[in-house]
Amino acid sequence: MRMSSEFDPSWRRQWRIGGEREACLQIINQTQQAIESAGLGGTVAFAVRLAMEEAMVNAIRHGHAGDESLEIKVEVSVDASEISVAVEDMGPGFDPDAVPDPTAEENLTIASGRGLTLMRAFMTEVEVVPPGNRIEMRYVAK
Repeated sequence: MRMSSEFDPSWRRQWRIGGEREACLQIINQTQQAIESAGLGGTVAFAVRLAMEEAMVNAIRHGHAGDESLEIKVEVSVDASEISVAVEDMGPGFDPDAVPDPTAEENLTIASGRGLTLMRAFMTEVEVVPPGNRIEMRYVAK
């Protein structure tokens, strides 16, 4: 879907998708177009893209244990000063305090476990909503 060159100041979208990579990429691409139309720079677009990818991959891999038939709900709003993203899976959730610190020396060689840390590094706010199957993130442009 091609967005018009005129930015809608109340750009909000909701999707319910299976766990297919292509569906996730379409949502990310539409969000990237909205960010560009809002006049926000490449740094903002990169941060939001990375956080969205991590949240959706975690929903598929961990929340749904790889079952692509289960639905993921994604909500996004974009305006000239803020981007909000929520990703919710159908899994049982998780305790974010139980996720090992990927920067701890004993975890440096483990290939997974960095998603939540990356989201927190690139977004202004990140909240894992109990029971842990929904993540809400905000990027506030400066």
